[in-house]
Amino acid sequence: MDFGRLFKNFWSLFYPKLCVGCAEALMEHENFFCPQCLLDLPKTNYHRIKNNPAYDRFAGKISLQRASSYLYYNKGGLGQRLVAEFKYRGNIHLGEWIAAMLAAEMLPSGFFEGIDWIVPTPLHPQKQKLRGFNQAEILGKGISKITHIPMETGNLYRIKANVSQTRKGVYDRWKNTQGIFDVKNIEAFNHKHLLLIDDVLTTGATLEACAQAFSRGEKIKISILTLTIA
Repeated sequence: MDFGRLFKNFWSLFYPKLCVGCAEALMEHENFFCPQCLLDLPKTNYHRIKNNPAYDRFAGKISLQRASSYLYYNKGGLGQRLVAEFKYRGNIHLGEWIAAMLAAEMLPSGFFEGIDWIVPTPLHPQKQKLRGFNQAEILGKGISKITHIPMETGNLYRIKANVSQTRKGVYDRWKNTQGIFDVKNIEAFNHKHLLLIDDVLTTGATLEACAQAFSRGEKIKISILTLTIA
């Protein structure tokens, strides 16, 4: 008798896995989403379009090779619920799983071609200690598993812990992120193509500040990918 499986089935009677989208109980073979919610994920398909809304959000601010966001972050929608479950409830397995899924879907499009390093947006050490993880690093890990592009987390760093961006307007978000990132060893990135990763793209101020930290390097190319776009 398989006692491990028996215990697992017994446990699931009282604590079933629930769909992130609709909170219905999942079947044993289902991960994070029921089939209907998985089908309803609000995908943007921006990776198939050069001048898409994610790319255009940085127009006139920084020079980009390409940019994309996987899902729409609509208030109360599946994109927002996914980010909340992953980022604020600490479901890092969900984050890595969805990142691997997006990478597998985007890989045939050529979006990842020529990229040398995946660089997650860093958190301030105090904030990362409080949260227990960096959500951008979790996403980067999932993407790296599929694309086999190495991830670099020890060079770009956050100088200061800026206050929350949630209730700020466009100008205040930009002002709040000026000069908050720096690079320890810029020479390591010279002549490289970097993919900056984050969970949500709103005004783009944080990712713009990340990209600007590499501006003193030599011929560094920048691309951007986020899980969602608001």
